[in-house]
Amino acid sequence: MIEHSRSQKSNSLNIDGPISNSPKSHDRLLGISRRSFVKQTAAVTALGLGISQRAHALVNDEVRVAFLSCGGRANELMGSFAKVPGVKIVGLCDPDASRVEKAKGRFPEAKTANDMRKLIEDPNIDAVVVATCNHWHCLASIWAMQAGKDVYVEKPLSHSQWEGEQTIAAARKYNRICQVGTQQRSDPMQAELKKFLHEDKMIGKLKNVRVNRYGVRGPIGKRSEPLPKDPNIDWDLWLGPAADVPVYRNSWHYDWHWNWNTGSGEMGNWGVHVLDDVRNVAFQDSVRVPNRILGGGGRVVWNDAGESPNVHAVAFDTGTLPVVIGLSNLPDKPDGKKSPDAPGPGSGYVVYGEGGRLEGQRGGAKAFDRAGKLIKEFRGNSGAGHQANFIEAVRARKKELLNAEVQVGHDSTGWCNFANICFQAGDQQDVRSKVESAMDFPGWEELMGQMHEHLSAHGVAPEAAGLKMSHWMELSPQTGRFIGTHAAAGNALIKRQYRAPFTVPETV
Repeated sequence: MIEHSRSQKSNSLNIDGPISNSPKSHDRLLGISRRSFVKQTAAVTALGLGISQRAHALVNDEVRVAFLSCGGRANELMGSFAKVPGVKIVGLCDPDASRVEKAKGRFPEAKTANDMRKLIEDPNIDAVVVATCNHWHCLASIWAMQAGKDVYVEKPLSHSQWEGEQTIAAARKYNRICQVGTQQRSDPMQAELKKFLHEDKMIGKLKNVRVNRYGVRGPIGKRSEPLPKDPNIDWDLWLGPAADVPVYRNSWHYDWHWNWNTGSGEMGNWGVHVLDDVRNVAFQDSVRVPNRILGGGGRVVWNDAGESPNVHAVAFDTGTLPVVIGLSNLPDKPDGKKSPDAPGPGSGYVVYGEGGRLEGQRGGAKAFDRAGKLIKEFRGNSGAGHQANFIEAVRARKKELLNAEVQVGHDSTGWCNFANICFQAGDQQDVRSKVESAMDFPGWEELMGQMHEHLSAHGVAPEAAGLKMSHWMELSPQTGRFIGTHAAAGNALIKRQYRAPFTVPETV
C-alpha cells in the first residue's frame, strides 16, 4: 500500500525533473507508430504541465496538511498551522473516533480516518503532522516519507534510538523535509543567546551547565484489574508498534507517557526541550553524542502503575562542558503545591561561566555577573514560528532552512534516550558508591545534595526500595552505541521489539 502510494505521489508531484526523461519512458516510445507517438507525447506534455503547475502551487500557494492524531498537542498544532499563510488542513486521523469527530468540527472539509495509512496514501496530501504517542512517532514518519509526504513530528523524535536513525535514513532516501517539534529552536531569542555567550563572551569562558525540569504531577493510579478498552478507540491501531499488554493505570490518554511500552517518561517529555536548548545555546550543536553518562533515580512515594522515574538525575560527560540534569514530579514536601527549589528556572538551564551565569527557559533568559547582579534580560516568543519554518522549507525544498531538522532532533532526543537507558540498566546495588563515583564531576555534588534533601522531605532514604543508579556508561560518538564494561546492558535497549505488522523496517 505504501509503495503503491509512493509511486502515485511521485507521478503527481515530481519537481525534480520531467518524467518523460526516464529511460523507461524512452524505451516505450521505440517502435511505435507516428500517430501513437504524437498521442503519447501530447499526454506526457500535458502531465508534465500538470507537474509544473502543481510544483508552482506548492512553492507559491497552498500546502495541504494532514494530522495523524487529534489529541491535545495535535489540537494546539492545528491552531498554529492554521495561522501559517497558504496552509490548508485537509486530513484528520486518530484511533479515537471521538477525537476525530471533535477535530472535524474545526475543519469540516477535512478527510477523516481512524487508520493513518488511509491519509498517508492520499496523493492530495502534501505533508503530515505526527503528534501521536511517542511509540508511533518514527513508524508514522517513515511511512509518510515513503509515500512522498513531508513530515512535522513532535518531540521526542524516537521512542528508541535505533528507530530515530531509521527515520533520518528515510528522510535522506526520499529527499523529504522532516522537522522535529522542539519549537524553541524557532524563537529568535536563541540566536541572541548564542551571540551573547560565544561571540560577545559576556560571561567569559564557559565552565559547566545545570539543567532542571521540576514540575509537580500526580500518580496515575494502580488498578487491580486491567483498564477496560474504550469503545471509541481502535485498540490495535492505538497500540501499533507497542506490545499488547494490559494497562493498569486509570486513563488511556496522556498517562501513556509514564509506561515504557508507549512513553519516555519526563526525560523524553520535558527533558528533551531543555536539553535541546542546551545543545543549541551552550554547545551550538557541537556535541551530538556524550562520551559517557551516569544516571539514576526512581519512582517513589507514589504506589501507582507508572514505570518511568518521577525523580531522575543524570550526568553527561561531553568532553567539553559538563552537564547535569535534575528532574522531579514530586512537590517540595508531602501535600505541598510547589516544586522544590533549584538553581535557575524550574524548567530550564543555567550556563556557568568564569564571569557569571546565564539562566534560560522557554520564552526568556537572564544573565548575571559573578556578584549576582543582573546584566541583561532576554525575551523570546516563538509563536507559530516553528510551524512556519517547516512550511517555508517545504515550499523551498531545502532541509537546510529547518531550525530542527530530523538529524538535530535525533541528536537531542538521543541524550534523553541514553539517560533513560542508564536508568533502566541501573540497579539497587551500591547506589551510594555509584553516586560518590561522580562527586568530582562539576555540578553533580550540588545536585545530589539537593536531591537528597528533596527525597528526605518525603521520607525516602538513599537506600530506599525503588531507587537505583547506573555505573558510568561509555558511548562511542562515532557509532552512537555503548562501549566498554557496561555496553551489553545499554545496547540491549537501543532498539525495541516491534509488534507485527507495525514494524520499523530494517531497510527504509
